[in-house]
Amino acid sequence: MKVLAVDDEPQILRALRTSLSARGHDVSTAPNGETALDVLSAREVDIVVLDLGLPGIDGIEVIRRLRSWSSVPVIVLTVRDAQSDKVSALDAGADDYVTKPFAMDELLARMRAVLRRLGGTEDTPPVIRAGDLEVDLSRRLVIRAGQPIHLTPTEFSLLEQFVTHPGKLLTHRWLLQKVWGLGHTEQSHYVRVFVAGLRKKLEPDPGSPSLILTEPGVGYRWTVPSAGGDGSGSGGEGPAIG
Repeated sequence: MKVLAVDDEPQILRALRTSLSARGHDVSTAPNGETALDVLSAREVDIVVLDLGLPGIDGIEVIRRLRSWSSVPVIVLTVRDAQSDKVSALDAGADDYVTKPFAMDELLARMRAVLRRLGGTEDTPPVIRAGDLEVDLSRRLVIRAGQPIHLTPTEFSLLEQFVTHPGKLLTHRWLLQKVWGLGHTEQSHYVRVFVAGLRKKLEPDPGSPSLILTEPGVGYRWTVPSAGGDGSGSGGEGPAIG
């Protein structure tokens, strides 16, 4: 995996280079946004780990410029933990968000999850399974334990966004744009109402959801249960860095 780490703190860059290189990854570094964009325009990178508080152009502006010509995965790694910062980064095009101080195992797990997810986007299977739940995208059918579940067209469109972006944090604004259109990006209550409806129909225990997880104040994340885990959890192992 070719990784570009972007941070204005030399000790963070050293820690990232050391830890990621020790695990066999090819690591490049950049101390600011301008250098990062230069690197990304000149060489192939598999994933970017990006701080928001950079000198010159900040991380959100780096994401915006990068998204005008590249879809390379970006994981934000920053001390900023305000919901507004998370929403801004994700809406700009970041794929995930990790707050400092962080555990290296968590960062690595999120990197793996993002690459797995994006690696399958071009060949999304027509039937996606989550436990005993089957979502047939081509026929727009949902079946659990062999029994069909009736969803409204809007409910299915919302579910389709979740199952085709497993593990990804989807903001309210992003979901509104995809399901309801650009004219409804401020009606976040639409998402809450329809997510509640989906949970009643799909979750084994709607009061304690295991498929559609809430990221308070930001959005939702579709999590597929599996015996071995999906690698996208926060993880508590490893030393904290930051």
